[in-house]
Amino acid sequence: MKQGTQGSTGTEITGPVRVPSQARAHGALPEPQVERTRAADAVPKARGGRPPAEHPLPTPSSVVPAEQPPVSPPSVSAEHRARPLVQRASVRGQIVDALRTALVTGELIPGEVYSAPVLGERFGVSATPVREAMQQLALEGAVEVVPNRGFRVVERGARELAELAEVRALIEVPVVLRLARTVPAERWAELRPVAEATVRAASTGCRATYAESDRAFHRAVLALAGNEQLVQIADDLHRRAQWPLTGGPAARGRAELVADAAEHTALLDALIAGIPDVVRALVGEHFTGVG
Repeated sequence: MKQGTQGSTGTEITGPVRVPSQARAHGALPEPQVERTRAADAVPKARGGRPPAEHPLPTPSSVVPAEQPPVSPPSVSAEHRARPLVQRASVRGQIVDALRTALVTGELIPGEVYSAPVLGERFGVSATPVREAMQQLALEGAVEVVPNRGFRVVERGARELAELAEVRALIEVPVVLRLARTVPAERWAELRPVAEATVRAASTGCRATYAESDRAFHRAVLALAGNEQLVQIADDLHRRAQWPLTGGPAARGRAELVADAAEHTALLDALIAGIPDVVRALVGEHFTGVG
């Protein structure tokens, strides 16, 4: 999660997100209030509920559109001009990032139900951007909607993780092998800083930091194919593969992260050197380890 982000209330969100466990059900999510206007306020009526005689309601045939003066656009005060128009979307995006980080680190516990109002209080924002962020995670398959309670973190086991690894290998391995034959060495060398960034992220032992860096390296490699749809689909599968298992180990430790990052640099070395057999072996090993 990015540090130093701000909620809609102006409160700065700092440090790792600590999501409270919610074993019990919460109340229904609040609905937005809609102001109602009585019909009597809109149309004056006489005694008995009929319109006053001196103001008969026009029929469609008797309506003659009156010439209307041009309408000037409303003036915008300096305060409104200075207010950023994307503030709400920015807060929602920050909450999405925070919740994704909490998923990777295991702070959002599989099987637990979390309500938008409670999480909003934790983040220092209203329930609305949290609910919208949770809806985004529901589209990604990370959570599911629980009516009148909130959102439950999806539980998944080793089989689902193996299936994700298989699908990722079917998509990425042929592309990388094709790129190994067509992309010149100098283009591969440009990815060196991205690969080295994964090594630095792994050395911190922070799973969320490494998860972002890991996906960035894979996106950079696949982007050389020039297929944006491929990059988006592979990145979505990769993100889902990073969520912790239900009932399994919390996540890979620092040593495993460092070993995974080392595979990135070794693969890049083989791609630069143009050794297809080594590239093929390294790519297969990398996906076998779900990297």
